[in-house]
Amino acid sequence: MAVVVILVLVILIVLGVHSCQVSARNSALRDYANNVSSLVQQSDQTGSQFFQALTGGGASGATGLQNQLNENRVSADAELSHARGIDVPDEVKGAQQNFVLALQMRRDGIGNVATYIQPALGASASKDAIDSIAGEMARIYASDALYTDYAAPMIASALHAAGLAVGGANGVTIAAGQFLPDIRWLTPSFVAAELRVSLPSSGGKPAPGLHGHSLDSVTVAGTTLQTGSNNTIPASPPPTFTLHFTNGGHFTETDVIARVSVTGTSDGGQTVVPQTTPGEHATAEVTLKSAPARGTYTVVATIVPVPGEQNTANNSLSFPVTFQ
Repeated sequence: MAVVVILVLVILIVLGVHSCQVSARNSALRDYANNVSSLVQQSDQTGSQFFQALTGGGASGATGLQNQLNENRVSADAELSHARGIDVPDEVKGAQQNFVLALQMRRDGIGNVATYIQPALGASASKDAIDSIAGEMARIYASDALYTDYAAPMIASALHAAGLAVGGANGVTIAAGQFLPDIRWLTPSFVAAELRVSLPSSGGKPAPGLHGHSLDSVTVAGTTLQTGSNNTIPASPPPTFTLHFTNGGHFTETDVIARVSVTGTSDGGQTVVPQTTPGEHATAEVTLKSAPARGTYTVVATIVPVPGEQNTANNSLSFPVTFQ
């Protein structure tokens, strides 16, 4: 009789432990799905604000619009950071990878569109800038597909496998996650129409003569970087590099691209200077898209050659940099 009683107790304990494990797993899955849905809704709201600002065109001026878009990027970056920090059950780790990548693509797309806004809304709208904005819309469209076709179904599958209902009055909600409001944003003509600018035609050959720029120096927070010795820069927040350069040609140049890259990483950034004047100095502020990992790298700053530029040896400078 004692043996039977002990056996019954052991069985009850095992069943109780298993029940607790199942309950904890299901609770973790519900919490994860709810966290994802909440973040997706926040991201969709950021997208709504982003496209509302774009549709208004340059009503607040090119700089004002760029500032609005940069605020949207800050919101998207906060949503991405939150997503990276949520607890992820083993059953949805694959979904989490796709979800985080989708939010990263949205953040990067917003930031890159902000970079191209000023030349797109310039006195002479840049076709290249408008084409680039349309290209970034393709990135955003891909983020929608990544979430709706991969991440969301994987979450739903994990919930179903655990015996949890999805949708309905009592089921777990999975947000739709539609960021891009209209697929026509992928076409340059639609982008130009929404920005209230005329789509310029492709330019012809550059005028004969001397074209181009020379990169004179690069500073960070007022300190000039040195090419021959190591430079120490805080890694966070993402640093801003100020490129000082000169138009050494005989012509006014438009849509001049300034770029900074960190070798061996995907960290980098670029901006577009709407116009430079022959013989005059200019500056461009380039902020890295993300904070680089701590360590020593080579940072390359470049003024991208303009059409007709023959001498490109003085367009770039390289610096050894330790990010701390």
